Formats: sequence, structure tokens, C-alpha cells
Amino acid sequence: MTEILIYTAHRCGYCVMAKRLLDSKNALYTEINVDEKSGMREEMMKKTKRQTVPQIYIGDFHVGGFDDLNALNKSGKLDSLLNP
Repeated sequence: MTEILIYTAHRCGYCVMAKRLLDSKNALYTEINVDEKSGMREEMMKKTKRQTVPQIYIGDFHVGGFDDLNALNKSGKLDSLLNP
């Protein structure tokens, strides 16, 4: 399975929904909570050019947030990204 990275924050409903969707696919992911380490949110913003969480990478592909992940799932493209 492809490596997955998800940036999250405390009290983030969209983060919870993104993780639930990935869990439903039995996908293993690395979670980085930007609230837990100083400078981590700034690092995420520099990398993704976005300020909101979650921010999700599948391999080198920047998916974006939960809405983007959910759209990939509904279109049937998420499974092929997770299992190339």
C-alpha cells in the first residue's frame, strides 16, 4: 500500500472524517498533529500552500483536504491511489 501522510489538528471534525474514510479502506497512515509541535503548522503551510487541516498526501500526490479525499472516493479513484 502507498505511504499516506495526513496533517491534522485537535478538535477538527474534517480530520476525524478523513481518518475514518482511510480506516474504512484499511489504509495505514502517518498522522502529524500540527497543534502538538511548535512550527509544525508553518511547515505544513509551506509544503502544501494551504492553511487548513486536514492536508493529505498519498505517496507524492497532494490530495488536499477531506472534501478532495471524499471526491476521489466517490469517483472510484481513491482505491487505485491507495493500491497502485
